[in-house]
Amino acid sequence: EGTELLVRLKKALVDGDKKISLPMFTSCSPGWIKFIEHKYPEFLSNLSTCKSPQQMFGALAKTFYAKKRNIDPSKIVSVSVMPCTAKKFEADRPEMRSSGFKDIDFVLTTRELAVMIKQAGIDFRNLEPVHYDSVMGESTGAAVIFGATGGVMEAALRTAYEIVTGREVPFKNLNIMPVRGMDGVKEATIKIEGCTDDWKFLEGAELKVAIAHGLVNANRIMNQVREGKSPYHFIEI
Repeated sequence: EGTELLVRLKKALVDGDKKISLPMFTSCSPGWIKFIEHKYPEFLSNLSTCKSPQQMFGALAKTFYAKKRNIDPSKIVSVSVMPCTAKKFEADRPEMRSSGFKDIDFVLTTRELAVMIKQAGIDFRNLEPVHYDSVMGESTGAAVIFGATGGVMEAALRTAYEIVTGREVPFKNLNIMPVRGMDGVKEATIKIEGCTDDWKFLEGAELKVAIAHGLVNANRIMNQVREGKSPYHFIEI
């Protein structure tokens, strides 16, 4: 998403492309996707083209990993453990079949998994430590923060900043502040300095981002976007 944001900014600021859709919205919450499809369909092009991590992993497992290990994708069963019940709906969407099969076959909520563990009589205190199977490599620091509110946006900004400057971000955490008069909405600004030659057009630019927690707040911030009053380049729901 960080790379996609940069491409959109370049087309809008340098190429003068009036058709580029900004602000860009995150696309990893299936509840949010269903909401915007029904209530704000004119802004669907503002959504990031990235799948959610759940669907990315499922697609990679049945394409890249299947090819790497010479496994028939139809023989791979992918199970996702997620905190949100909407992930079940997402996995069943007809678009989520990159390999010709469902990217994710089954979705368990964390609560359902906990019940299954109890029913099986598994006591983690009595289990021997075993190293996990590193099927597709280690995760990154950005991936660790991805699941928290604001984590998607921060991970994308970290990536974008490092691409543009060739350096790591000069902060451990974004200074995310509440927006006055809008409970449940927070914002942050990151100033880009020290750009490489390819990205000099962004030198000194201030990227404004916002995080809206829940669909009630999403509705409020979307009304602002619809009225042309949004100051943001990137919005996470």
